[in-house]
Amino acid sequence: MDIWTPDSWRSKPILQQPNYTNSDLVKSTEQKLAKMPPLVFAGEIRELHRQLADVAQGNAFLLQGGDCAETFAEFNANKIKDTFQVLLQMAVVMSFAGSSPVVKIGRMAGQFAKPRSSDLETKGDISLPSYRGDIINGNDFTEAARLPDPERMIQAYHQSASTLNLLRAFAQGGFADLHKVHRWNSGFIKKSPQGERYQALSNQIDQAIAFMEACGIDSSTSPQIRSTTLFTSHESLLLGYEEALTRQDSQTQEWYNCSAHMIWIGDRTRQPDHAHVEFLRGVNNPIGIKVGPTTSSEDLIQLLDILNPQNLPGRITLIARMGAKQIGEKLPALVQLIKREGRSVVWSSDPMHGNTITASSGYKTRSVNAILEEIKGFFQVHDAEGTHAGGVHLEMTGHNVTECIGGAYQITEEGLAHRYDTFCDPRLNGEQALELAFLIADTLKTARNKKA
Repeated sequence: MDIWTPDSWRSKPILQQPNYTNSDLVKSTEQKLAKMPPLVFAGEIRELHRQLADVAQGNAFLLQGGDCAETFAEFNANKIKDTFQVLLQMAVVMSFAGSSPVVKIGRMAGQFAKPRSSDLETKGDISLPSYRGDIINGNDFTEAARLPDPERMIQAYHQSASTLNLLRAFAQGGFADLHKVHRWNSGFIKKSPQGERYQALSNQIDQAIAFMEACGIDSSTSPQIRSTTLFTSHESLLLGYEEALTRQDSQTQEWYNCSAHMIWIGDRTRQPDHAHVEFLRGVNNPIGIKVGPTTSSEDLIQLLDILNPQNLPGRITLIARMGAKQIGEKLPALVQLIKREGRSVVWSSDPMHGNTITASSGYKTRSVNAILEEIKGFFQVHDAEGTHAGGVHLEMTGHNVTECIGGAYQITEEGLAHRYDTFCDPRLNGEQALELAFLIADTLKTARNKKA
């Protein structure tokens, strides 16, 4: 292969990029970003790589979740706190059920850019550039809002920095204390229509916490009881932004994309000879690859050869997004391929993107039942193949939105309009996400018992 540099992607074909009208402004904005402090640090990225290696080897589970796309308008401390809180609640339930660590990664502090199926959006007789996320343009259907503006990258950087500051404070400042997190779960169980279903697991967690306290293990004696680590991730889509935040580590001389701990490549930009793959092959972050129904065996192996030639555990997470109706048909061959070729990967389930439908009311939505069916299918495939179902990847929010139908609270198509806040894809609300965590916990517990 040619020698990699942070800008070698610029010589390759590229998809899903905005059409900026002022190239000088783009260049000056990227130069300004390149002088700003990194958002995350090489040591943190290496620690995530180590933890994901544990997931790849079957010794931990990955929980990745957060907004479909962060926005400038909805940015506030409560929104960040609520999503962080739900991730903690889910992790406690999964960790106890699986008797293994849960690696927590947020789709936060940088998930601004979105791929689009078309460059243009048409309403009536008017066609305007598609909304590609707040880092590129605005969602309002006006010519001014939809004009790509490179200076939005600066605002995205500052919002990401503020988000990371809050996340680190929440993670280390006592908000993540295990006792508090489980009390939140207890509150959920009391008001959930399916609360009795989860009560037995909740009681077991209560007993475990009481036993630890009786042994003198509490937040005053064991700091790990009151703190946690949350890593960040986003789709590596807007490559000018990603390049500007790519830095060479002074200790190892290796290159890291310091915009997030983990970055992933989407189903629309994973062409092996294109710019996105070229950029990702040279940074030492853990990399996610979305794997859909159209992913061929040849392309997948070629991508692994390019992105992980040394077959390092924890480097690659394959994020399967097949759809509930296709998971049992499409996934087994790829799992068998990876196993046969001896490739070390984390297998994670994205049960969101393959299950998007349009309700009769016109709202884009997802069924909680379909999401659950895809997760079940994902675990069944790995159980049949003797491989490790390593994690889940969810679009979710801590807010009480009504964007996905079904679940214990039975949001209906008619109820979607009540709080349909997303600018892009429909998200699970906090209660739906936590309900899913309890149901996943049953599967993890069964897998644990089989190992025993």
